[in-house]
Amino acid sequence: MGAFVTAASAVAVVSGAVAAPSPRPLTGVAPASAQAVPAYWTVASDGGVFTFGGLPFLGSMGGTRLAAPMVGIAPTSGPSGADGKGYWTVASDGGVFTFGSAPFYGSMGAVKLHKPMVGIAADPATGGYWTVASDGGVFSFHAPFLGSMGAVKLTKPVVAMAATPDGGGYWLFASDGGVFAFGDAGYFGSLGGHALVHPLAAIAASDPGGYWLTDTNGAVTAFGDAGYFGSAPQHIAAPVVGIADGPGSGVAANGAYPSGTYGYDISRFQDDPPTCNAPLPSGHTLGIVQVTGQSNGASNPCLAHEAQWAGGGLNLYIFMTYGTDTTDQPGCNGDPACNWGYEAGVYALQYALAQGVNPLVTWWLDVEAANWSSNTAENDQVILGAVDALRGDGINNVGIYTSPLSWNGIAGNFQPAVPLWVAWYTGDPQGNCANAVSYAAQNGDLLPTGGVWVTQYTDLANGQSLDGDYAC
Repeated sequence: MGAFVTAASAVAVVSGAVAAPSPRPLTGVAPASAQAVPAYWTVASDGGVFTFGGLPFLGSMGGTRLAAPMVGIAPTSGPSGADGKGYWTVASDGGVFTFGSAPFYGSMGAVKLHKPMVGIAADPATGGYWTVASDGGVFSFHAPFLGSMGAVKLTKPVVAMAATPDGGGYWLFASDGGVFAFGDAGYFGSLGGHALVHPLAAIAASDPGGYWLTDTNGAVTAFGDAGYFGSAPQHIAAPVVGIADGPGSGVAANGAYPSGTYGYDISRFQDDPPTCNAPLPSGHTLGIVQVTGQSNGASNPCLAHEAQWAGGGLNLYIFMTYGTDTTDQPGCNGDPACNWGYEAGVYALQYALAQGVNPLVTWWLDVEAANWSSNTAENDQVILGAVDALRGDGINNVGIYTSPLSWNGIAGNFQPAVPLWVAWYTGDPQGNCANAVSYAAQNGDLLPTGGVWVTQYTDLANGQSLDGDYAC
């Protein structure tokens, strides 16, 4: 797992203004709401910026020829945290670019660096910022120096940094997922020890109790009390290199389908195996297809035919069942239930590939009653193992299928920060989207926290024995 450090060796600090890219002009800025929810921006190496959770777009260097690739982003902040009014981006040569209300306090853009710059973080106490190089050296601009890893031999290079909301600390983040904490920064977990097809790229703090990590393909992972509002599209023009927080609306963008669209989910049972030539419903946008009918088995023999039917609306799902295995898997720390879940994710993805099906789509874990242990903590490990396996293999969005009143009976109080596909046969899909989480909570069931992306609102779609689905 990633190391946790609370103190650091002192290194030389460079402060003050030096030659750097010119500040960007102020563009339209949305005021922060008193009811705002911590959300995030990400930045790609070409300078393009993506917004999530209702944050405004304040400009970018996308489309501009850069002297060096962009490597990080940080939001403007105040005593209450990120204010949503501006952000800085930093390039690997140390140049700093400003957007919205972000002021310019200097950079390393005109200085020959020992190692390339990899990240930037804002100090909400002073309004300044820090930048960090890949060897862990920290450079401060109108901000205090609180320590670094510059004099420490690292297993993997530092790739990013983030500040605590009060400016009393910051985290450094290594490419293997290790998180290093300084000052009053807390430790809430990492992806150290996980097998990842895309290297990790950046970190941002949501508040004192959590942070987000993103990989180079824009897959965001939330830790502590940080909310999950989506990831970058599965296919992007340039790698993501940074993430920054700000006050958003708390609305999770649907990363699977356009909101308001309809479709179906199907399995082997709707497709007449082994011939797999049953007439499937038409006129759909959503096409959610079963890959396996149990963890590590019951492969859908009709997967290729059904994936072809789904077309551009393809999502995939695994019908999850409990089991254990003693073969250690990445990130499982020897837990046999986690091993089993991890293997279930790998098995399903490899089966999809073997059937000629593109696996780089949103995946869902079908979690239903009667397939689980009485030990909810170990059930959680099965689910977490499968999520980690799929995310580690490059799947940006992995969500949970469940019904409003069955989740806690299986998973206890486990609330992973992943999207929801809610099964609730009300015949009112829009009402399901709006009310599923609150209805569950009123009845003592606490669902995963990534927002409702899809609802299965009937099992008699078109008057047939078909599950009807709607994108929230």
